[in-house]
Amino acid sequence: MTRIVIDPLTRIEGHLKIEVEVENGKVVDAWSAGMMARGWEVLLKDRDPRDAPYLSSRVCGVCEGVHTVASAQALDHAFGAEIPEAGRIMRNLFCSGLYMHDHFIHFYVLSALDYLDIMAVASYNGSDPGLRALRDKIAALAKNKDTSPFTPRYKLDEFCVTDPETVTTLVSHYVKAVEMKAKSSKMLNIICGIQPNPATIMAGGCTATPSVEELREFRTLWEEQLDFVENVYLKDVIAVGTGPLLPLALNGFGGDMNPDYHGNYMCYPMFPQDNPASEADYSFGGSNHLVKGGVIFNTQLNATGAVDYGKITESVTTSWYDYPAGVDNLHPSEGLTKFNPNKPGAYSFIKAPRYDGQPMEVGPLARGLVNQFPELMDLINAGAKPGAIARHFCRAIESRDVGRAGLAWIDRLIELASKGPIVGMNDKKVPRSARGMGVWDAPRGALGHWIEIEDHRIKNYQLVVPSTWNASPRDEKSVRGTYEQALIGTPVPDVDNPINLVRIIRSFDPCLACAIHLIDPETNDIKVYKVA
Repeated sequence: MTRIVIDPLTRIEGHLKIEVEVENGKVVDAWSAGMMARGWEVLLKDRDPRDAPYLSSRVCGVCEGVHTVASAQALDHAFGAEIPEAGRIMRNLFCSGLYMHDHFIHFYVLSALDYLDIMAVASYNGSDPGLRALRDKIAALAKNKDTSPFTPRYKLDEFCVTDPETVTTLVSHYVKAVEMKAKSSKMLNIICGIQPNPATIMAGGCTATPSVEELREFRTLWEEQLDFVENVYLKDVIAVGTGPLLPLALNGFGGDMNPDYHGNYMCYPMFPQDNPASEADYSFGGSNHLVKGGVIFNTQLNATGAVDYGKITESVTTSWYDYPAGVDNLHPSEGLTKFNPNKPGAYSFIKAPRYDGQPMEVGPLARGLVNQFPELMDLINAGAKPGAIARHFCRAIESRDVGRAGLAWIDRLIELASKGPIVGMNDKKVPRSARGMGVWDAPRGALGHWIEIEDHRIKNYQLVVPSTWNASPRDEKSVRGTYEQALIGTPVPDVDNPINLVRIIRSFDPCLACAIHLIDPETNDIKVYKVA
């Protein structure tokens, strides 16, 4: 039996550690660990509740906007604030704009390189002047031994794309995706003031007052983003997923490939559609949302139930935290953040969230299955199983869907702005004491903020974030978390090239790392990759 340790694993914001045991070429056990303490719950104590959206957005440099919205919703709930229609639409636009660029950046920058023979670009002999320039650029970088950010990487295997024209085209889309990300930030600034960490989203709505002219510019930039999603990103995902990666899609690689995978999926509702004066517009209060919330157990796709937020708990049995003696788990509204880095048997700073006592997968595949995206269901009916490839597919589908929905929201905002200055805010005083909850599905999955206010200050604040659900360690019953279960049974034909492990975990889009290298578990030597 061989043990493999990968730390850090992702190409973005670090500190995710994955360990597996491999026997006879397959993973037989796995451990997922977050190696960094979050601590924002402690920092928020005793502060003015209105600080929460600003401070909690700093939890992450990628999902900052959805943290802001979830936190503002928790305050809306606690304050009893009703959101004006313009405020609701601007929050929707902000989050849907973020969705589009977040998903295509994940595909091209954080995942696709695990499937591409990047040096095939050097063999491109086509006539496209843009691709020929890209070929010459990468060849020059390789000559100077500076091919980052495309390297270091794992060795090629049978699922890597090696055709020079296909690889060169995909790499050119990588470059284009980065350009589109910059344009998206410019676009969202019209609503949010700055990017990242929006300055206009707060309890009661959104304080932005874009003019008709600014909104028309916003629409033009939006159309450009949507065009890239529909005509580049979605087509690339379909081409790769139905081509070289089709075998992985059919066997449920990184999901139902493991017959013991839990098959539990959960998503929260988001993008409220209308009736801004009703609690149905709060993500936790109604059902009138573009993306519905729901829960699926054991891959029973026709038995989706509504989310019961009272069934969410967090265990710390194998996490570096303490609960009172005799307490195995707590609801987030009663949650505690008491660190114990020397706790025997613990191996992660991530708690173990559970829904009705069960680990859950959250993220694009959960949203696709709960909402039964038509293209996803066609894929499953054709023989594909939920897993890594389906996660990439669902991201592209929902990017297109929220992009199209955004056009109608922009047009409605232009209509409102043409009648006078937009009012998106309904200010409310901080209550002496109250409790609130705000939930939203971030690009990576179910995100929840819980607040308790006492004497006009924050008494307790707890967050249960997407990567916590997916990267969960074992709970008090020794049940593995989602990453850990998804890795069981993964083929590892070469223990010195565990490329399948990173493909699976990166398909969840874990928001934990900004770089990657490999440590040899026996020598602790950092593996060095040279590009000819």
